[in-house]
Amino acid sequence: MTLFGPKTHALQERAQKVIPLGVNSNFRYWGQKKTPYVSQAKGAYLWDVEGKRYIDYRLAFGPIILGHAYDEVDEKVVEEVRKGALFAMTSELEVEVAEKIVRICPGVEMVRFATSGTEATMHALRIARAYTGREIIIKFEGNYHGFQDYTLWSTYASADTYGNARSPIPIPASSGIPRHLRDLIITLPFNDFEGLERVLRSVGEEVAAIITEPAQGNCATIEPMPGFLEFIRQKCDEYGIVFILDEVKTGFRIANGGAQEYYNLRPDLATYAKALGNGYPIAAIGGKREIMSIIGHGVAQGGTFNNNKPGIAGAWATLTILEREPVIQTIWKRGQRLMEGLKEIFEDNGIPAVISGYPTMFSFSLGVEKVTCQRDWQESDRELYLRLQEIAVEHGVMFDHDPREPWFLCYSHSDADIDETLNVMADVVKQAKK
Repeated sequence: MTLFGPKTHALQERAQKVIPLGVNSNFRYWGQKKTPYVSQAKGAYLWDVEGKRYIDYRLAFGPIILGHAYDEVDEKVVEEVRKGALFAMTSELEVEVAEKIVRICPGVEMVRFATSGTEATMHALRIARAYTGREIIIKFEGNYHGFQDYTLWSTYASADTYGNARSPIPIPASSGIPRHLRDLIITLPFNDFEGLERVLRSVGEEVAAIITEPAQGNCATIEPMPGFLEFIRQKCDEYGIVFILDEVKTGFRIANGGAQEYYNLRPDLATYAKALGNGYPIAAIGGKREIMSIIGHGVAQGGTFNNNKPGIAGAWATLTILEREPVIQTIWKRGQRLMEGLKEIFEDNGIPAVISGYPTMFSFSLGVEKVTCQRDWQESDRELYLRLQEIAVEHGVMFDHDPREPWFLCYSHSDADIDETLNVMADVVKQAKK
């Protein structure tokens, strides 16, 4: 199926001459004559290079929590950039943003900034290893923790390659990842209480950190089973392991205080990016004072752009608005109506579907009755999803070509946008079934 128009296809051909695949992240490539190229965005909408408008549910893979080109955020960024964009020293604005994060996020006592979620998780792992004096990391299949080599294992490969659930095989998600790093990573199915218990009985004293997303943000937003996150917390306490909660997607999105607030959970370290700056490049590592305080005392963490003024100012404005206005509550209400409407559409068309996640970020898996881990999701009808997605894009509703990626909502999505989306999707599902 060919998507978009001649301007898009011409730009893709031009881009591919100078950029691998014609995009600057593999996730942005949908295929030949299927890959979108954007012209501009505002609020809940974006326009492609053909000038066609879409209701945007990708939202830059989640950072846009308020809306594209949100005036109050942009005005603060412009104001601050005019004073200088980058310094080899610290500004008061950075301190204020750190204070806001500590105030908003229940488990955070100290903060260091970074530029991307990948950097945040990379530094969190280093801090955990330094604090414990251990090297092994446990992560869960289907969880994505950025593009650093240490955790890019058993993330995007077919679950068929992961081996038996009782003795999973860590599979690198890319060529070029050093083979010896496999000795430092243990992978397990998400929501596997018994598997985690079994592994810790064997090697718990050697594990530096267990890192997990609260819900699988790059695998259909699969939620934790009741008690699973609390079980991780309990086992980390028992074995002296650092619990890293990767809130790059859930932070400032499923609640002001993220999953820590939503689940009343206290990790040792947490990582943030995405919604923190409403699209400006900013990330953070936060956590317990005892652990964070080792930074700078034989533990390295830094980066030239960690205090870039656009990102810091974007975070300052975004957090100010989140504290002042009912942002999450408003998105939650509209997202709940969208989730319920989609569920009804699938039921009316006789399509089994599991809708998982939160009203501010959710996914649907087709043709299955349950999804508790990537191995379950592997059985979903991805071909039907792709047919549905491509027809929806033709009708002006933009969600991701990858069925693992969530739908995201923002403060700028209106009730009218939800109505339009449901009307479109009702027709789209009927067409996709044919």
